[in-house]
Amino acid sequence: MGTPAFSVPVLKALAAQHEIAAVYSQPPRPAGRGKADRKSPVQLCAEDLGLTVRYPALLRSEEAQHDFELLRSDVAVVVAYGLILPSPILAAPKHGCLNIHASLLPRWRGAAPIHRAIMAGDAESGVCIMQMEAGLDTGPVLLRETVQIGAEETTSDLHDRLSGMGARLIVAALDRLDDLVPEVQPLEGVTYATKIDKAEARVDWSRPAVEVDRLIRGLSPFPGAWCDVGGERLKLLRSRLATGSGTPGQVLHGLTIACGDGAVEILEAQREGKKPAMAQDLLRGFTLPALLA
Repeated sequence: MGTPAFSVPVLKALAAQHEIAAVYSQPPRPAGRGKADRKSPVQLCAEDLGLTVRYPALLRSEEAQHDFELLRSDVAVVVAYGLILPSPILAAPKHGCLNIHASLLPRWRGAAPIHRAIMAGDAESGVCIMQMEAGLDTGPVLLRETVQIGAEETTSDLHDRLSGMGARLIVAALDRLDDLVPEVQPLEGVTYATKIDKAEARVDWSRPAVEVDRLIRGLSPFPGAWCDVGGERLKLLRSRLATGSGTPGQVLHGLTIACGDGAVEILEAQREGKKPAMAQDLLRGFTLPALLA
């Protein structure tokens, strides 16, 4: 049960070693300029693998729950599915529902754990295999693995690393399912990774450079931190801390920008209607004002 690209390596790993009774994904959604219905990455992968795909809009109806129960599955693997699982769904598989969560629970329960970990300046992240229950990411943890977050790592970078880790861990968990001892999550250290609001994305150059850098990396590639350059929205995709100081928003040199404390060097950015470009390429034929807004 999954929807975005993050879930695809998990599906491939499971399909290579287990019989998949069915794949559940969110329904196709209108996308692109033509607003034609677009299948999710998981649905496309499942169809390529010749697997049965179901995409109910909700799982609350008796019909949807009955259809799920009829699968007689041993276990359901849930990863970034995006729909709430009612109690009858959670209880239907023999071994319940296992969730692959991209954080070190109980830190960053909720919708955007990778974004929030980078934005908060966490030194590490990881993956937990959790036995699902009715609460939001509150279930006991069966397996966990930790990784360090790189100083210049973006959400996209960490997303790809954790996706592969999740695929490997869930295969290991299923191999040892009867031997794993559930670890109840402690009450201390609980934080919530609320959904990213686009209103968060505009850069405030008066903030310390360390916060601006985390914002840029944490929101890359989506929705993308941005600033105003002469009336044009410039999306900032990669950055690192730099030496220098000046008026907040002042262009010190190249794409190194002064912040409220310190400076940030923009390594990759994207102009409106154009493809992402490294700083040196973007600056060819693109003159920056002395002060960014």
